[in-house]
Amino acid sequence: MADAGAVAARLADLGLTLPPVAAPVAAYVPAVRAGALVHTSGQLPFVAGTLPRTGKVGVGAGLVPPEEAAGLARTAALNALAAVAALVGAEGGPVGADALDRVVRVVKVVGFVASDPGFTGQPTVVNGASTLLHDVLGDAGVHARSAVGVAVLPLDSPVEVELVVELA
Repeated sequence: MADAGAVAARLADLGLTLPPVAAPVAAYVPAVRAGALVHTSGQLPFVAGTLPRTGKVGVGAGLVPPEEAAGLARTAALNALAAVAALVGAEGGPVGADALDRVVRVVKVVGFVASDPGFTGQPTVVNGASTLLHDVLGDAGVHARSAVGVAVLPLDSPVEVELVVELA
């Protein structure tokens, strides 16, 4: 668990702010708590309510380049942190980025990459999410992870990220 205000300070140092929680696109909630664990729903890389890019990830004309997809995975992870913070705040805990001071550890990250059939660099794309979590949460952001290539994601998003975090 971080000192009070530590996560907000790291976000500020990175030039980041927690975005509003993305509205679910179907029948689910953004995050659920089970004991000390918070499970987020898969988060897309929404920015101001829209996807900045759609399509398959790969190398070649008409594909989302892996480097750009890694940036989108970073955005999706930030959106997942926003879902965690909103849940903590809704339970009467600290609100906004200060809620993330209660994160003891990111337990697991699952990253989905809408992949062109020949693309095998899913781990590199999901590194965008992993590095963001470490940058924001320090050692508490180090986690187990899966990076999975899929044929298509909701709304034709190139990436989707879900988290499991442990709270104090």
